[in-house]
Amino acid sequence: MNSRSIRTSAEVRGALRNGEPVVALESCVITHGLPFPENLNTARLIESTVRDNGAVPATIAVLGGELRVGLSSDELEQLASTKDAHKLSRRDLPVAVALSRDGGTTVAATMCVAAMANLRVFATGGIGGVHRGQPFDVSADLPELERSPIAVVCAGAKAILDLPLTLEWLETHGVPVVGYQTDELPAFYSRRSGLSVDCRVDTAREAARIIKAKWDLGLGGGVLIAVPVPVEHELSGRDVESAIGQALVEAERQGIRGRNLTPYLLRRVAELTGGESISANVALLCNNAAVGAQVSRELCVIEAPAVRGIPA
Repeated sequence: MNSRSIRTSAEVRGALRNGEPVVALESCVITHGLPFPENLNTARLIESTVRDNGAVPATIAVLGGELRVGLSSDELEQLASTKDAHKLSRRDLPVAVALSRDGGTTVAATMCVAAMANLRVFATGGIGGVHRGQPFDVSADLPELERSPIAVVCAGAKAILDLPLTLEWLETHGVPVVGYQTDELPAFYSRRSGLSVDCRVDTAREAARIIKAKWDLGLGGGVLIAVPVPVEHELSGRDVESAIGQALVEAERQGIRGRNLTPYLLRRVAELTGGESISANVALLCNNAAVGAQVSRELCVIEAPAVRGIPA
């Protein structure tokens, strides 16, 4: 990769050089997830949560055609307040670079850029997956998990998706799904889905050992660390399913498909739940950021002895 195509902040660069924990963060939630200034406040809260848990936040975005890893406070505000930011997945990165665009990176694009910058842990809200009723409509997040050596800490796949088929896809393509203090795959707004994870861990150290073991075995690709939404912010599964069902019917009537479907569904579910889904989303984003920082910290600890030639 041409080093001029990516700019890493001095803080993130120093942390990586010193073997300190870093957590990648996406920016699509800033540019397309919430209105201004809630998006800016949320972005700063997430970064603060990472710092409070002993790691350096590295928000990833594209500014003026540059892939950026780690943003200043002013750059976060610039990204949050612009009306011209593009939603960028992996396929959109070369276009954004060539045309000097600004944009927020999706889960897939964030994983891609994080891997370029040698980051190993990424915290987000929920990943994309297989769409309901459209088993061949698979989010770019899934093949990126197969491809990029990144541990992704999330609250499972977004509840608007087909969770059983998403789990099947991850199994087929060799992505371990690890439940953090849970035996079930979280259903984003809900703590339970009725679907079993591949294994359960109860500490960040256990999660870090699984991540390291996968890469030490030369298996490559990512690991999914699934963390339930905090219990006090959990929404009723029945209410969420009702809202999703109504939103899906309305989307079909309006002919909303492809990359426009997920933003529409999330926005409509927020309206139908009286904003409760947004509160839950912010809470799980911060919770995942905290867990991501703890996992990144433990990964640094167990890798440090190996660097000195001592078994971890």
